[in-house]
Amino acid sequence: MKRICCLLVAIISLSACFQVKPPEPFGPVPSERQLVWHEMEYYMFVHFTVNTFTDKEWGYGDEKESVFNPSELDCRQWAKVARDAGMKGIIITAKHHDGFCLWPSQFTDHSVKNSTWKDGKGNVLRELRQACDEYGLKFGVYLSPWDRNSSVYGTPEYLTYYRNQLHELLTNYGDVFEVWFDGANGGDGYYGGAREKRKIDNKTYYNWANTHTIVRELQPMAVMFSDAGPDIRWVGNESGMGSLTNWSLLKKDEMYPGGDFAKILGEGHENGNYWVPAEVDVSIRRGWFYHQNQDSLVRSPENLMELYYSSVGRNSNLLLNVPPDRRGLLHENDVKSLLDFRELLKKEFKTDMAKGREVSATFRRGKGYEASNVNDGNPETYWATNDSQTAGDIIIDLGAETEVNRIILQEYIKLGQRVQEFRVSAFINSEWKPLIDGTTIGHKVIRKFPVVKTSKIKVSISKSKACPVISNIELYRAPGE
Repeated sequence: MKRICCLLVAIISLSACFQVKPPEPFGPVPSERQLVWHEMEYYMFVHFTVNTFTDKEWGYGDEKESVFNPSELDCRQWAKVARDAGMKGIIITAKHHDGFCLWPSQFTDHSVKNSTWKDGKGNVLRELRQACDEYGLKFGVYLSPWDRNSSVYGTPEYLTYYRNQLHELLTNYGDVFEVWFDGANGGDGYYGGAREKRKIDNKTYYNWANTHTIVRELQPMAVMFSDAGPDIRWVGNESGMGSLTNWSLLKKDEMYPGGDFAKILGEGHENGNYWVPAEVDVSIRRGWFYHQNQDSLVRSPENLMELYYSSVGRNSNLLLNVPPDRRGLLHENDVKSLLDFRELLKKEFKTDMAKGREVSATFRRGKGYEASNVNDGNPETYWATNDSQTAGDIIIDLGAETEVNRIILQEYIKLGQRVQEFRVSAFINSEWKPLIDGTTIGHKVIRKFPVVKTSKIKVSISKSKACPVISNIELYRAPGE
């Protein structure tokens, strides 16, 4: 018996010696809060304030509180539409540049507490929080750093005011998944009756590091958005276009909200030292706030599909603005377009033809890192090569001639973003014919190509910073082509 036990111990020890180690993380990697954010992919922006009733995009700050008076405000309608449209959350403009607060802030009179809506007893944020909970959505807030109503804007006193309001938002409305800071800072405004132009140094005035600390302490799982992060970055435009080459990395130490960085924010930095992925913010209408004369100019479902490909399909998240009208409801035209887009999306990605098919690879790291991990439906498994091998092919055998025109690729980003170049080819007439070339992958890339009839698809990782780690490959035949 003793000899058998010793033999078993020896076998287990020998097995441990040959156990394949996972790849080491390479470069910056996402935090837990960023990983949760990546999985959200698509959520709603809600621009709603006094501008909705004055027909402006940027309020001056002198609007009377009584102007805000939605006749049928229903946050449950917003949330239901968001859920039914496939969105995962809602971010609301708790305070835009006009300084009007959608919650009864104790630090200003310029809020819903002095509006005629619900005799000053209403709280839009409270109602939206409850609606998000009811419909299983995450809740986020936008708090404009610029305040054209505040008499102390431009002085050190304003920072205390701003942070007090931020504290209200982060302590009274449950879990917050994203805090949105933009770069519109300084200019002309009401400023408590001064009616003047105030300039600030947006690089130093806000002392962002201290503001970020407040968010970290009060909402540790919230990601923060701005031109430079710290958690997620602006994509550099408001047209809904992510960059085909899109690194989730940034050299952000010298960057700040409102800086002139648009040209580099799309692609990010290949050798960035922080994980700061891109968010695409775009409106379903020409304006960010509701304007009746834009009711006929709502983006079509087909256009929303193009936005999806140019955002989620390019390693970015899509933050789609849908502004409530003066009733306090999402307009019927917007709702129809959103729900029709959802149906298009279902049809586009109805059946994954790669799922469960036989997969092979030119290189394999060893047990646990097989090529079959790319289509097993488990995001925690991945194909990997040896550390010294930074290129390789994955071949999916479809089993028979099959029509294909879409591909989804995903890296296992917990180990960093690695792929620099890739190619997708189809086996046609006994030879491999290239379909698309690409650069970065990251969390997710979705690419279109003309319909091909093939029995095999090959994904070639031709250049990678370190051994590639591919977690998912999906293939589809989208209709209409």
